[in-house]
This record gives sequence, C-alpha cells and structure tokens, in this order.
Amino acid sequence: MREGLRVCRKCLLRELDEADYFQKLEQYIENLDETVRVDQHTYEARLSVCRTCENQMRGMCRLCGCFVELRAALRVRRCPDLPCRWKAEDN
Repeated sequence: MREGLRVCRKCLLRELDEADYFQKLEQYIENLDETVRVDQHTYEARLSVCRTCENQMRGMCRLCGCFVELRAALRVRRCPDLPCRWKAEDN
C-alpha cells in the first residue's frame, strides 16, 4: 500500500443502506485532520449555502457529483457553481 493512502476495505458503498452510508461519511468528515478541514463555523456557513442551492440534490452536487458535506469540510475546495457561492481557504 502507498504511504499516506487511507483505504477502508470493510464494506462496499452499495452494500450499505442509506443511513449507514451517511453515518460513515459523517464519521469520515469528523476524523479529517485539522490541517485539511475548515473550522465548524465555516463548515456550517458553507452547508447553509448548499442547503438553498438548486444544484444540491439529496446531499450531492449536481454540478460536480461530490457529497456537499465533504466538499464543504475541506479547506482546499470551493463551490463549483459559477459564480462560486463559497471559496476555498488559503493555506
């Protein structure tokens, strides 16, 4: 295995029911290193924007296919809409 690569081989996504799937996603986000994750206030502000976006459908962005909760949690990510609804943070 490559150094630094994190792989979970305990399940396949299609084998999880929706509740389990989103619980695993939430756990993943909670365990992100603080150096790559935005603070809680920024995370909530980003999600607030995503909640009202017409491109968000069942937790996924129809523009890029990402899970909005994961994208919102990462410092280096920005909203894919044009114009951008929220920007990436500088490192």
